[in-house]
Amino acid sequence: MKNKKLFLAAAITAITAVLGTTGYGLYWAGMNHGKKMVTSPSNELKAGDSDKKVLYWHDPMVPDQKFDKPGKSPFMDMQLVPVYADDAGDDGKVNISPSIQQNLGIRTAEVTKGNLTSAVVAVGSVAYNERDAAVVPARSNGFVERLYVRAPLDPVRKGQALAELYVPEWVAAQEEYLSVRRMQGNGMDSLLGGARQRMRLVGMTDDQIRLVESSGKVHARLTIFAPIDGVVSELAVREGMTVMAGASMFKINGLNTIWVNADVPESLAAQVRPGNMVEARTPALQGTVFKGKVSAILPDVNPATRTLKARIELANPSGQLVPGMFATINFSSAARKDVLLVPTEAVIQTGTRSVVMVAQGNGKFSPVDVEIGTETNGQTEIRKGLDAGQQVVVSGQFLIDSEASLKGTETRMEGSSTPRTPPGAAQ
Repeated sequence: MKNKKLFLAAAITAITAVLGTTGYGLYWAGMNHGKKMVTSPSNELKAGDSDKKVLYWHDPMVPDQKFDKPGKSPFMDMQLVPVYADDAGDDGKVNISPSIQQNLGIRTAEVTKGNLTSAVVAVGSVAYNERDAAVVPARSNGFVERLYVRAPLDPVRKGQALAELYVPEWVAAQEEYLSVRRMQGNGMDSLLGGARQRMRLVGMTDDQIRLVESSGKVHARLTIFAPIDGVVSELAVREGMTVMAGASMFKINGLNTIWVNADVPESLAAQVRPGNMVEARTPALQGTVFKGKVSAILPDVNPATRTLKARIELANPSGQLVPGMFATINFSSAARKDVLLVPTEAVIQTGTRSVVMVAQGNGKFSPVDVEIGTETNGQTEIRKGLDAGQQVVVSGQFLIDSEASLKGTETRMEGSSTPRTPPGAAQ
């Protein structure tokens, strides 16, 4: 019985030892396997990266911290990412694979040389040509007995009667002249010349004086005629009124030529010069194009709209354009030859600088500061920063510029820090 108990105790001891050895072995194997599974995804170089030199490891979410060994990030629940020597020197450059470029819809265009014609469009309003105007004054004191034009803006033709005046001073001067002419005797020629001069002094014209001489009668009433074709823009008299010598009775504006006062933005004023040819269109006359030229740039800037007035003279033989109409003006200037051009959509304007994303091949893109000039017809002049033949990004450039800005910031921050060992990394 005693032997049986000793045998049973020995058997239990042996089994316990075996189980302990086996359990320790499984525990050790499990730990090694776990370490391999944890470290292999991030610490082992891929087949394609085996020939690249790792400079340091970092957490992409905290790019200013560098680590000299792989391991788990102390900031995020993720493994550190290696930075290779080939990528560290590309400050601000972005690498994008062809498949990602296709997904982002990135398109490029070539920097070309060409001719640039400035196209400035402005709006304005039609006004009378003040150089084609005539004022009809009263040449002497008198009374308006009859008025043939009774309302402003009535059209008149050259030579048309406007009004009839009774001028008492003319009656006296004409009677004196006729009396001297009827007198016979020596020395009458000087008196006759003096009487003729008196008629001039009271305001009679040479034609009216010749009429008195030829008819031998007194003409007490004066008929006022229109000196030009146009419309009566100002009517200052009515029948029965007394007019004073020199007072304006009528103002007639011609319509053969008219003005358009166009508002040109201050930033584009340098592209508009007197003598530039223009084309004008108005909504009231669809399909009709009026041609003219810039007659003057008025030296005054509107402080509210920051615009200058360009005075444009247009031919208006049929009188279709009338004051008050709105008109759209297209200015044309001499073409500039052999200037660098890029599509306008390729230029990113931040307010302080202008940036273009340049494609350098092999999926690399870099931002370039440029100095831009005139913009017209979807093309922008590049004065400095690019060369002909380069490829610039015209679609998706904002995404690339954002990535380049982030990478440039990351590079600058990384340059001011030293790699350190991450907590828990292998020593």
